[in-house]
Amino acid sequence: MDLVIVESPAKAKTINKYLGSDYQVLASYGHVRDLPSKDGSVRPDEDFAMSWEVADKAKKRLADIAEAAKSADRILLATDPDREGEAISWHVLEVLRSKKGLKDKPVARVVFNAITKSAVQEAMANPRLIDEALVEAYLARRALDYLVGFSLSPVLWRKLPGARSAGRVQSVALRLVCDREGEIERFRAQEYWSLAAELATPSHDTFTARLVAEDGKKLTKLSIGDEADANRLKTLLDGASYSVANVESKPHSRNPQPPFTTSTLQQEAQRKLGFDASRTMQVAQRLYEGVDIGGETIGLITYMRTDGVDIAPEALAAVRGLIQSDFGAPYLPEQARRYFAKAKNAQEAHEAIRPTDPARLPADVERRLDRDQARLYELIWKRTMASQMASAEMERTTIEVEARSGAATLGLRATGSVVRFDGFLALYQEGRDEPEDEEGGRLPPVKARDALDKKAVSASQHFTEPPPRYTEASLIKKMEELGIGRPSTYAQTMTVLRDRGYVRLDKRRLMPEDKGRLVTAFLESFFRRYVEYDFTADLEEKLDMISAGELSWQAVLRDFWRDFQANLDDIKELRVSEVLEALNEILGDFVFPSREDGSDPRICPSCGDGKLSLKLGRYGAFIGCSNYPECRYTRQVTEPDPESALGQQAMTAEGVMLGDDPTTGEPVTLRSGRFGPYVQLGSGDKPKRTSLPRGWEPEAMDLDKALQLLSLPREIAPHPETGKPITAGIGRYGPFVSHEGKYANLDNVEEVFTVGANRAVSLLAEKKKGRTGAKEIKGLGEHPDGGAIQVMEGRYGPYVHHGKINATLPKGKDPQNLTLEEALELIEAKAAKGGKTPAKKTTTKKAATAKKPTKAKSTKSASTKAKSGPAKSRTKSEG
Repeated sequence: MDLVIVESPAKAKTINKYLGSDYQVLASYGHVRDLPSKDGSVRPDEDFAMSWEVADKAKKRLADIAEAAKSADRILLATDPDREGEAISWHVLEVLRSKKGLKDKPVARVVFNAITKSAVQEAMANPRLIDEALVEAYLARRALDYLVGFSLSPVLWRKLPGARSAGRVQSVALRLVCDREGEIERFRAQEYWSLAAELATPSHDTFTARLVAEDGKKLTKLSIGDEADANRLKTLLDGASYSVANVESKPHSRNPQPPFTTSTLQQEAQRKLGFDASRTMQVAQRLYEGVDIGGETIGLITYMRTDGVDIAPEALAAVRGLIQSDFGAPYLPEQARRYFAKAKNAQEAHEAIRPTDPARLPADVERRLDRDQARLYELIWKRTMASQMASAEMERTTIEVEARSGAATLGLRATGSVVRFDGFLALYQEGRDEPEDEEGGRLPPVKARDALDKKAVSASQHFTEPPPRYTEASLIKKMEELGIGRPSTYAQTMTVLRDRGYVRLDKRRLMPEDKGRLVTAFLESFFRRYVEYDFTADLEEKLDMISAGELSWQAVLRDFWRDFQANLDDIKELRVSEVLEALNEILGDFVFPSREDGSDPRICPSCGDGKLSLKLGRYGAFIGCSNYPECRYTRQVTEPDPESALGQQAMTAEGVMLGDDPTTGEPVTLRSGRFGPYVQLGSGDKPKRTSLPRGWEPEAMDLDKALQLLSLPREIAPHPETGKPITAGIGRYGPFVSHEGKYANLDNVEEVFTVGANRAVSLLAEKKKGRTGAKEIKGLGEHPDGGAIQVMEGRYGPYVHHGKINATLPKGKDPQNLTLEEALELIEAKAAKGGKTPAKKTTTKKAATAKKPTKAKSTKSASTKAKSGPAKSRTKSEG
C-alpha cells in the first residue's frame, strides 16, 4: 500500500475516493514545523542555519504519519503545487527522516492543479523528486521575514511604544496606505467650471455638446477657473449660432480580460461580491478541495494560488465547445485566445483559476453550495468563459460643433458610443474600483454644415477631488504593479495590517490609524531603504531567481543581512528624543495642523509658551507640552472631528459636555476610560455610567443617544403569565431581553430601545425551548468523518460546532476568517479533552510527570551539501 500525504483533511477525503484501497491518504493539516519565536532561530553567523520546531498540534499527526510510513510500500508527497506546498512536503520528509521511519523506501513528489479523478491519477503516474530550488526559495523568504520581523519589531517596541510589529512586505504595504493619506491631506481643491449646450438637429433630435475650445485654443479641464469666466462664456453661447463642423464615426473593439489569477480574483471578488482577500481565499480553498455533488466529492476549481493565465488544452476545448452551443458561432473567435502572465517567476505561473469542468454550470451546482461558494464559483465560471469569447464591437461617434457669437468662435464636442455586437459583454463585464468617465449613448444622425438650434446652455461648478483611498482590491493591484509581495501573501498582508491596528476599513476604504502612520514615519526616517518600493521589488525578483535555480539563497541573505544589521546597530544608539523630533518633522502637517488664526500650531494652547511635541506613553503616542509637569496639556495625536461631540473640546478628565438631563438637570458627559468611551450622568462618588456599545462611535454621540443609553435597562411590560416585568438592556454579550433571570439575545443594539412585549415574550419562550441559543455564522463544509461543521454565535461568543462537540474560538479570532483546517484542529483538541466538557484534572503521578519538550531540530541550509537539505537530485516541473 502506498502512503499519500496531503496538507488538508478535506483534500485527503476527496483524493482517497479517487485512489481506492491501494492507497492510504493522511493529512498534515498544513505546516508541521516553524521557526520558534525566539533569538537564534535563524543564525546569520552560521550561514543562516535554522532551528525548526514541531508544533504541538502537529506532533500526533506526524506520529500517525510516521507509523503509517513503516508499513507503506512507497511515500507520495501530494501537497499543493506551489512553493508553500513544496515546503510542507519537505518538512514532512525531514521529520520522517529524523524519526528513521523511511529506511530505503522510495519517496516521490506528486502535484496536480485540480482535485479531479483524472488530474489525481495522472499525477500519481508521473511522480518527481522534491524541487530543491522551490524549497530554497521558501527558506530564503522564511529567513528574511524572521530576520526583519524579529530584529525590527523589538526596536519599534523600545523606540515607539504601542507599535506592535514590522514586516518586510507588511511595512511597504502600510507605507502605500499612509502615502495616499498624505496625498489626500496635502490636496487643495481647485475650482473649475464646465459649459454645455443642449442642441436640436434639423430632425428635432437633441443631444448635448461640451465646450472644448475658444477661438481655436483648446480648453482643458481646469481652463475655466471661476464663475466670472464661466458667465462670460455662457453669455457668448447663449447668443451664438450653431452648426455641425465635422462628424466622425470609428469602430473599435473591446477585448475580454484573461481568466483569474490569485490577485485578480481577490480584486474582482471585492468589487463585485464585497469579499475581502482573506474571505475570497477561504471560499476558493473549499471550492478547490471539493464539495459533494451527487454523492461524489469533486473539486470545482483549479488551484487558487497562481499568477498564471494559461488554460489547459482540454479545458480550452471544453470552454469553446460550450460557447458554440450556448451562445452560437458569432460569439466564438476563430482561434482560441492565448494569454501570457506578466509575472517574472515562471516557477509559480501555474494554470489560471478556472472551473475543473466548464460544463458544470453555476445553476447546476448552486444548491450544493453555500451562498459564498455559489457566488464565487459563478464569478470564476463567467470570467473563464468570457475570456474565450469574441470581442465586443463598438462604434464611437464624435460630433464637432462650431458656435459663432460676434467675433468669437467657440468649439463644442459630443461623443457617443454604441455597441454593435456585445460579444463577451453578453456574459461578463469587469468591475471597476473607480467610476469611469462615461460617454453618451447613441448620437442622432447629422452631417457637416447642418444648422443646429440651441435649446439651453448650462454652466456647472466643480472642484477637483483628492486621489481615492485604497480599497483592498486597488492596494493589491498596486502592490502587484510594483512587484511587491506575491499572490500567496496578499490576503495575509491585508489581515495583518488590520489585526495590528495599523489600518481600518471605512466603507471598504483603507484608512491608516495613528499607530500605522507613526510606524511608517519611523521606518521612513530610520529604515528608509527597507520600505522603498524599488528595493522591495528587487528583493522579490531575487527570491524568484532562487526559485528558478539562478541564485544561491544564502548569498541573497548575506547581501541583505550585512547592510540591514549595520542599520540596526545605528538605530540602537538613538535616543527616544531624537526619534520623536524626527517624527515631529515628518508628521508635522498631520499632527500639528494649521490653525485658523494663523498662529504657530506647535504653541501649547493651555500655557501659551510651551511647545507641543509627540510624546510616548505606555500605550502609544500622544501630544504633550514641553512645560510638563507645570503644564499638563495633552491631546490625542489627531484632532477630533470639529463637528462631533469629541471635537467641540478636548477630552479631559471632566469629559465632553453633551447637555443636561431634562428630568434631573444633571450634566451628561462623554468620557474615555480604561475600557473605552462611556457616557456619565452627573458626578459624585457613584454616578450612573454606561459604556458605548460596539458600533457606536464617540464622534457620533449626542445628548439624545446618551440619554437612551443611560435609560437602560428599560422595562418593556409585565409578563402575561407571571405579571413580573420584562426588561431590555445591553450586557457583556450584547443586547438582550430578560425575565426572572432568564435571558434571550436581540439582533442588534437599536432593538433594545424599540422591542415590544409580543416579540420579547416570543424570544424568551423560544430560548426556553432551546431554539435560539445559537445562530449559525457560516458553514465550513463536511467533516472528514461525516457531518457538517458550523461556526455558531453563542451567548458566550463564537464557537465551532460538529456533532456533540462545541469548541470555542480563540480570543480575537474573527469567525468569518476561520478556515476548515483551523476548525478541525479546534474540534480535535476539544474531543481530546472529552468533547462537550473539558477533562477533569487529575493528581495522579502519571499525570504529574510531564515529558520533557523535544529539542528544536537545526537546519544549516537547504543546499545539496547540507544534511537536512532537500533531495539532492530533482526533475524540474513546469509548475
